[in-house]
Amino acid sequence: MAVKNKDYFGLSWLVSLILAIIPITSWIFGFVTRFKDGHPICALVRIFFGWNIIWILDLFCMIFSHHIFKLF
Repeated sequence: MAVKNKDYFGLSWLVSLILAIIPITSWIFGFVTRFKDGHPICALVRIFFGWNIIWILDLFCMIFSHHIFKLF
């Protein structure tokens, strides 16, 4: 059973980190998780700015705080 509040669909930190390193999976999964959490504005920001700024923030946050970067 998946634990709630884990990043990328309840996957473990190591799997989420690997998926965050790959830019296309980070972009797609980041959009889907923001939309699923009920934050459509954050999902749209992720679509337009997810390739550069937010991807780097995701990597730093995932490495140091074990969570993906969330605006809200």
